[in-house]
Amino acid sequence: MNQDPSPGSHSSALSDLAPPRSQNLPHQHRRIGVMVIGALGVVFGDIGTSPLYALKEAFSGAHPMPADEPHVFGILSLVFWTFMFIVTLKYAVIVMRADNKGEGGSLALVALASQALADGKNKWLMPVVVALGISAGALFYGDSMITPAVSVLSAVEGLNVALPGLSDFIVPITVVILVFLFMVQRYGTRVMGRAFGPITGLWFLSLAVLGVMNIIKAPEILKALNPMYAVAFFVEFKMVAFLALGAAFLVVTGAEALYADMGHFGKKAIRLSWFWIVFPGLMINYLGQGALLLNNPKAAENPFFLMVPEWAQLPMVVLATMATVIASQAVISGTFSLSRQAMQMGFLPRMETIHTSETERGQIYVPFINWMLMVSVLALVLGFGSSSNLAAAYGVAVSGDMIITTVQLATVMFLLWRWPAWLAGGFFVVFFAIDLAFFSALATKIPHGGWVPLAIGAAGFILLTTWKKGRQLLFARMSEEAMPVDLFLTSLSSNITRVSGTAVFLSATTQGVPHALLHNLKHNKVVHERVVFLTVITEEVAHVPDSARLEIQHLGRRFYRFVVRYGFLDPTNIPAALTCAIKHNFEFNDMETSFFLGRETLIPSRRPGMALWRESLFAWMSRSATSALDFFHLPPNRVVELGTQVEI
Repeated sequence: MNQDPSPGSHSSALSDLAPPRSQNLPHQHRRIGVMVIGALGVVFGDIGTSPLYALKEAFSGAHPMPADEPHVFGILSLVFWTFMFIVTLKYAVIVMRADNKGEGGSLALVALASQALADGKNKWLMPVVVALGISAGALFYGDSMITPAVSVLSAVEGLNVALPGLSDFIVPITVVILVFLFMVQRYGTRVMGRAFGPITGLWFLSLAVLGVMNIIKAPEILKALNPMYAVAFFVEFKMVAFLALGAAFLVVTGAEALYADMGHFGKKAIRLSWFWIVFPGLMINYLGQGALLLNNPKAAENPFFLMVPEWAQLPMVVLATMATVIASQAVISGTFSLSRQAMQMGFLPRMETIHTSETERGQIYVPFINWMLMVSVLALVLGFGSSSNLAAAYGVAVSGDMIITTVQLATVMFLLWRWPAWLAGGFFVVFFAIDLAFFSALATKIPHGGWVPLAIGAAGFILLTTWKKGRQLLFARMSEEAMPVDLFLTSLSSNITRVSGTAVFLSATTQGVPHALLHNLKHNKVVHERVVFLTVITEEVAHVPDSARLEIQHLGRRFYRFVVRYGFLDPTNIPAALTCAIKHNFEFNDMETSFFLGRETLIPSRRPGMALWRESLFAWMSRSATSALDFFHLPPNRVVELGTQVEI
């Protein structure tokens, strides 16, 4: 028999119980091994393909240097210490400490910084922290469009060395590979994912072997690890060395993935992968390329493929292409995840989101984002035509993202971790100076293509902030017109017809009576026997445990207020969430439950709040949004939509 909670009851959120720690050490070691292999493909795919174009850009790019000993030693010393400071110290050691219940990424830093600023005199910093988080997300969209283009194109350009007769087909072949990659996204990455780790592992092994083969021919290249060569490089060549920072930065593009993907693989697996496989493989290969340049300065036109023995060049083109496809897949998947987080945190309108795995909730597919990315990536490949041209546009967005990470993390250090001022301040000053130096060098590329990711980031920032602000104005406008629940229940006639069943009215806020109910009562003159006002709230955490999923309040006269809470990485399935109500003696009969949705038609006006053009943009975004029916996985045959017009 169905029962309702007693009047006045209010369910409380229960904390998650941590699973017991396994004592089976061999099993733990096997699991870590699996996670390490998996991290190689997903986390390090982007940074792992940088040997294809980084030194090539330094010696034959927009600001070419002579491939002589001072320049080769200087740039390699700069590469090594860039790895040490940015990837190893900043990300692997410090940034990865800032986990939000195991999750990382720019939005996790926003959540942590918000916790630190929620109370106290520094609350005024909250808008700044949120704006920085939005900026980081917007810049990631720019990076996600350039990474597949420059990575795959640089790999296919190996045909210039292996099969020069196919040089005219490099761009068409790249286009075909990229189109295929985006076409298969709807099937998910589960099948391909199984091969990601082993293929990337083979890639890093090949990088190390090729490096050793060339280092043996010029072992003096190992002296480049001495930081004095980097210092001498700047002292002697000054402006040339400053411009070379832009090329050196290309070796660490993808470093932010260590933090962004922390929730998928854990700190330990990512750190083990970096220190024992990725870092050694990359650095040995860069030293090998440097040794090649000392012996053959003309190899600067493509030092990576020219260090490969002639018999292995074509297989290496194939392996490099596979590695860049994997790197591109990781970025595409990351864009899907970021978009879902933005939707659930109220920065993007609802979009169709398809879960491609029944067991891995992180594997999703967002069709609109996929096709938008595909068109943008193909436009970049066709517009720039070569990896050298694209390299001029690469890195600007990433360096901006790294500056934002430094600022956000310093905020967390000061206010949440309460580190001593000298320690947190020292971190900020040192790494902000490093990040700013790289960004300044990369800024010289803005007229030569670097404006592309910045323009994409600016457009993304406008869209994200317009939707957030527009929703706030819409909620405020609807709250002005909302009828208080107490007044509604008092005015509800006792002889009103109560029809059987349960009506669930989705409401954007936890205040007042949903407009859809008032419209339904006005037109149909009936109220269901049991009425639920349901509000979905996305918390600033990655996941909300099932024990805290649902909050129920009895309002009287068999009216109830439900609050469903999700983390920004949780799938939004309302029917599944309502099954939690049985714990509170509240059952739903699927055949007797109807869902009522309000669909607002927005009318831009000159009311205070936003510029008219932004109101029109918000109205367009609202019309383009996926319906709540699809987004919340509501049963189509049990949904009723009621429309209203709202001026914003």
